[in-house]
Amino acid sequence: MVSTVKSFFAFILVISLGASLGGCGGNSSGSADSTAASSTSANASLAISGSPAQSIAVGVAYNFKPVVNAVTGSAISFSIANKPAWTSFDATTGTLSGIPTAANVGVYSKIQISASEGGVTTALAPFSISVTPAINGSSLSISGSAPAATVGSFYNFVPTAVDASGATLTFAISNAPSWATFNPKTGALSGTPTASNVGTDANILISVSDGAHTAALTAFSISVTAAVAESVTLSWTPPSTNSNGTPVSELAGYRIYYGTSAAALSTVITVNGADDTTEVIKNLTSGTWYFAVTSFNSDKIESALSAVLPLTI
Repeated sequence: MVSTVKSFFAFILVISLGASLGGCGGNSSGSADSTAASSTSANASLAISGSPAQSIAVGVAYNFKPVVNAVTGSAISFSIANKPAWTSFDATTGTLSGIPTAANVGVYSKIQISASEGGVTTALAPFSISVTPAINGSSLSISGSAPAATVGSFYNFVPTAVDASGATLTFAISNAPSWATFNPKTGALSGTPTASNVGTDANILISVSDGAHTAALTAFSISVTAAVAESVTLSWTPPSTNSNGTPVSELAGYRIYYGTSAAALSTVITVNGADDTTEVIKNLTSGTWYFAVTSFNSDKIESALSAVLPLTI
């Protein structure tokens, strides 16, 4: 009977830089536009322009009227797409106006105003209006810019709030990402997104109150991208003795076992040949991985696992 080969392995694990990148997900949508709307004219004789306000606080009047240049002298009519419910629109002048209430807090996207004359239509580039909670006092302010998030990496965004009165501050959030938790005492938004969260979480709004006044960040989005894939190089020392203490003979190869749990090394790679004692494993996403090796002889009798070694990428 051929004895089972006993494993006496010494691991050296190295993360190889310059690895390939994993795919990135998420299309930005729903956030307030940062550039002024520009005209896209279908006819040189008819042009529309203007820079609508991108943000308005609750209780403050919003009013935007585009500028139209025409040379034919025909009557001009206006139309609008994706009009916010809290606004009214004048089809004769193209004026968009209204006063948002607390129920209207959020981002209104892809608004587009068009002008038509004699069968020719031209339109402003689509724009967004962000409605923020009312700010009733200048002593309270909140600021900060939320970064993007990566699958498997801990995310933490804490806005900066200042109140000259020294009152206790309380934070609130709307449209929080499902993968994150929110701390009403600090305003911290934190969590670790998974692969199922790749995409964009839009219209997130964080506000702060001192009991008398309220201030809020402009509604924002968080883009969750796939983790960067890395390569790991494994090397080991071949066993020298069998489990019964006799010298190893007819060593035929190795098997590498790895996975994201020490108890579930679900991926197996077979390395044929006793002299081949290194293997490069590619496209590992961020997180902790676990590795072990066995050896086998020409009769395909396999040793026990080596020690399971963790590696955090």
